[in-house]
Amino acid sequence: MTAAQAATHDQVMAALATVNDPELHASIVRLGMVKDLAIDGASVRLKVELTTPACPLKETIETDIRAVLAPLGIGDVTLDWGANVRASNPREGQKPIAGVRNIIAVASNKGGVGKSTVASNLAVALAKSGARVGIVDADITGPNLPTMFGLQQGLQRDSTEGLRAVERFGVHVVSIGFLLPRGTPVVWRGPMIGSAVRQLLHDVPWPDLDYLIIDLPPGTSDASMSMAQDAPIAGAVIVSTPQDVSLQDAMKAVAMFQKLDVPVFGMIENMSYFIAPDTGKQYDIFGHGGAQRAAEELGIDFLGEIPIEPAVRESGDDGVPVVYGHPESASARALEQIAGNVAARLSVLQRMGV
Repeated sequence: MTAAQAATHDQVMAALATVNDPELHASIVRLGMVKDLAIDGASVRLKVELTTPACPLKETIETDIRAVLAPLGIGDVTLDWGANVRASNPREGQKPIAGVRNIIAVASNKGGVGKSTVASNLAVALAKSGARVGIVDADITGPNLPTMFGLQQGLQRDSTEGLRAVERFGVHVVSIGFLLPRGTPVVWRGPMIGSAVRQLLHDVPWPDLDYLIIDLPPGTSDASMSMAQDAPIAGAVIVSTPQDVSLQDAMKAVAMFQKLDVPVFGMIENMSYFIAPDTGKQYDIFGHGGAQRAAEELGIDFLGEIPIEPAVRESGDDGVPVVYGHPESASARALEQIAGNVAARLSVLQRMGV
């Protein structure tokens, strides 16, 4: 077909109907992702409305669209991108959080695996993609998010409005650490911790959010149990390091969420390897690939691996998550890819009606 024989609306839509969303495995036309189609001779403009702005396969969709339109004589394709993040449905007995579409828990069953670092960077990576994101520090006895985001401990202790979210790097952050001066311990029993987590979720006025990330404390504590039973968690992400002891604990965390009927999006291997900056040689300091093997054994997705880099430690100490402060680093690239994988996994589960 030549430019003189301009393609019709029906022909263009028929061609686009052959393009599938790579994650959902269905036509982008049938999924209602094609919007505002305009044809002007050999030029076409359309909007593609994704299920998440963090879609990791956006380039694949664009390549496929251009490929199917070329035989129609269309040489000029302008793509506008949008996103419509669906809300997860609460199960019986769960109380939705006003304004929050999806809750994602980041968990481990062992301390020291970098869970808070991963959670804070996933939140910032999703925000960078264009999503509306919040994060809540559910580690009541050891809140680290103020440090991770460069926020002062106790910054709201004299506020008459109570605990409020603070926006930083595009993420709305809430932590009990905002009410506690630096070094103040929280010596509470389990029921009090569970009650505090519920208050963090339901009593804080959240803005409209596509994703609310929950940074859980390590272990199968009251905080994890209370949140999983009370709030409509869309899914959980498990963080591990490659060592056997960490993997054994991570597998227990997976079992806990499965018993609570919470979908597990997959497992992340943090501190996966170290690349010497002077030689470029890779060192598997804690082993390598254990989390992927564990994920395969459990029948869950392996979401990615994050290397050890000085930039991650420096960013955490400086209060600037690495995906924001050092976006060119290998760790930042890995975390951004993982954020896209998590968002895509959520979209797939929603499509399946899970």
